[in-house]
Amino acid sequence: MTIRSNRDHAQHYRPRMTCLKKVEALVVEMQDSKSGVTATEQKLNVTTIPHVMTGQDILAWIANKMKMDAEEAQALGTMLVAYGYIYPLQDHKKLILKPDGSFFRFQTPYFWPVQKWQAEDIDYAIYLAKRNMRKKGTLEVYEQARYNEFHKWLNPKWDFIVMQATEQYRANKQRQKADRVVFDCQERAYWIVQRPPPRAHSALDCMDRLVDPNDETRTYDHYRRTTIYLQQAMARSRVKSTVSLGALVKYINTYKNHDPFLAPCTPSNPWLSEDDTYWELNLPTVEVPTKMRVERWSFSLMDLFNDPRGRKDFKLFLKKEFSGENMAFWEAAEDMVWGSAASMADQSQTIFKTFLIPGAPRWINIDGRTMGLTVKGLEHPHRYVLDAAQTHVFLLMKKDTFFRYLKSPVYKDMQKRAIVPPLHNYSDAQVEQNARNRRPGTDPILIWQQLETERKAADLAGKPVDISTIKNKIDRK
Repeated sequence: MTIRSNRDHAQHYRPRMTCLKKVEALVVEMQDSKSGVTATEQKLNVTTIPHVMTGQDILAWIANKMKMDAEEAQALGTMLVAYGYIYPLQDHKKLILKPDGSFFRFQTPYFWPVQKWQAEDIDYAIYLAKRNMRKKGTLEVYEQARYNEFHKWLNPKWDFIVMQATEQYRANKQRQKADRVVFDCQERAYWIVQRPPPRAHSALDCMDRLVDPNDETRTYDHYRRTTIYLQQAMARSRVKSTVSLGALVKYINTYKNHDPFLAPCTPSNPWLSEDDTYWELNLPTVEVPTKMRVERWSFSLMDLFNDPRGRKDFKLFLKKEFSGENMAFWEAAEDMVWGSAASMADQSQTIFKTFLIPGAPRWINIDGRTMGLTVKGLEHPHRYVLDAAQTHVFLLMKKDTFFRYLKSPVYKDMQKRAIVPPLHNYSDAQVEQNARNRRPGTDPILIWQQLETERKAADLAGKPVDISTIKNKIDRK
């Protein structure tokens, strides 16, 4: 490992790292020379390793100290191994605590997860290069793959990486054999925790690196914001589960017949039957829509707005009631949100002169506070400067105009005229015949251009008429 003197590497603690402080205290108690786990010298191959424990001794100590059964002690011991507080001397691939005579040692505090050492790619590349020297090119399959990736990715720094690995390998060879084996096992266990093999789970993955719970530099503003957040959480309204489930059931019953996964397409599914009648009946510019489409308009005002044919029908109703300014303002605000940034200033001035200025030709009725905020925001226009006014106008239409539309002759007449296509079940021969007789579909660009033409014509029809201009034309004639 590359030893660092600076411990702050922009890697913050995890929010759940506080619980590891308690685990750290338990590990320190386990290392006590009198009341801790019994550690003796053990032979590993031909090398005598000091301070070695067996898995069964660790489990017995945990069960006795924590007053828990063998299964809970096994889970806690495995957690200590998974987080890197205890490392195995033999089988490094499986970070579990075996309840047998397998050898384990305590990890040095330098490698504990509560430290602020960031597992950087350069350090890992140095470790793999050093291990490649020691194993003479016989790495694990996943280690060899990562070694090759680092060689390509860190190619400009590869000479530095090899030099560091060579120096660390040379310094490691000067140690005694027992110390050399212990350090190799410590380092290997650390990288197994930080960079686990493919399809292996790391215990550190469930902890998002966000804040440092041990940071004592808490300001007054921090506690003030925390108090405000908790007060808002306590004051937040709660809904009973029966009420929320009832609303969910109502929503499902309303939309289930309009869900293509739950209800069949009428007259047929064009992707299966090769018959494009379904698409033709549901074109945005169709004159007479289907019964299902008209029924969906009554679900909510947003469902009505999302359908171009439904919006056109709603505009016809507003025109008969001489109250189309709210709808026109809502569409103008939508155009400003989704329009180009270059035309934003011109659009804002047009909207201000048409809908907001006192005495405007299509003045909208909104409260004074919203009007003041909107007019002030138009001094420096942006995409969402009309959000407050648009929401206010939308709620007005939702609470009043929408329900009057559903009761109006315009909507009832459309319900009577709506088409109810019969369900067709085509045989295989008929599907082949439909494929041979299939006509080319309408280009979406042409449909969009037609919609734009109709929209511009409707905007021109909705503008106020200048009587003086008409009189001048008549006089010239």
